[in-house]
Amino acid sequence: MESTDALQVRQHNAITTARYDYTACQLDLLFFLLSKLRREDAPNQEYQIHMNEVVAMTGREWHYKQLKEATESMGSRMFEVENDESYVQLWMFQKVEYVKGQGFLRIRLSEDIRPYLFELKNNFTSFQLFSALKISSKYAKRIYQLASQWKDIGETKTYDLEEFKLMLKLKDAKGKEPEQFQRISDLKAKVLDIAVRQINENTELKIGYTLLKQGRSFHAVRFYVTRQQPKQLPIPFEESPEQARVVMARRHLEDLGIKDAQLVGRILGDEHLLNELFKFMYRLKTDKIRADKNPGGLLLTVLGLKTARIS
Repeated sequence: MESTDALQVRQHNAITTARYDYTACQLDLLFFLLSKLRREDAPNQEYQIHMNEVVAMTGREWHYKQLKEATESMGSRMFEVENDESYVQLWMFQKVEYVKGQGFLRIRLSEDIRPYLFELKNNFTSFQLFSALKISSKYAKRIYQLASQWKDIGETKTYDLEEFKLMLKLKDAKGKEPEQFQRISDLKAKVLDIAVRQINENTELKIGYTLLKQGRSFHAVRFYVTRQQPKQLPIPFEESPEQARVVMARRHLEDLGIKDAQLVGRILGDEHLLNELFKFMYRLKTDKIRADKNPGGLLLTVLGLKTARIS
């Protein structure tokens, strides 16, 4: 007989398995919002997202136009949540306000979606939210959500490929848009294998998958989930944006072997150098620059500090 705990894990998270199509940028905004949710929040609570917080957490610098387009699209798209009893259409925001010249935006969530978001947050520790931000593929982000939901069981349920593609919006339920990655080789290369690599490299989970056949055709997919030693420390979500930014910068400098106190202080005390540090780390982690032998030395060259010492 299946345990109550197992049933609870499999049934409680409607948004994880809801059908919606978000870009990687939009999923990052969603994860930022999750990090700020508190049970004691007032019904019409407004949440602030600071641009320097975004840079500190991800290394990516978003511009006003990019964010405006991202939230506009998020606000207009609906989540489809369906079970045996009902089919529900939900929208994310009541309001998004951009505060000009101050580097942040205020977001008020739809009251109907808030309970689902709290359920979703229950699947994530601070580290896992950090992991979700580090993953670049939007499909890997979604599969990481699924894997996190089943992490205490060891494997996910078996997803019919039709169901899986609808969930990731690779297929339009109404047939108005062409199906993506119809060939199983394309689905493996462009979605599944990338997700496995990014999740295993960047998170505390290690996943694999198997494709199940019915006759000669593949008809379903199942993911296997185990825990592994985290490769990175969690983002300090509870800190102020400024404090979190400094903590992350110190970690980056330590990872690069830059430990000289005077040099570290100079970088941390200069806003321009801090911004360049986060940009450099993002480019390094996404293979846009290569520095296998001496990444710390390359950073100092980029910052115009190449004559300084690396401990």
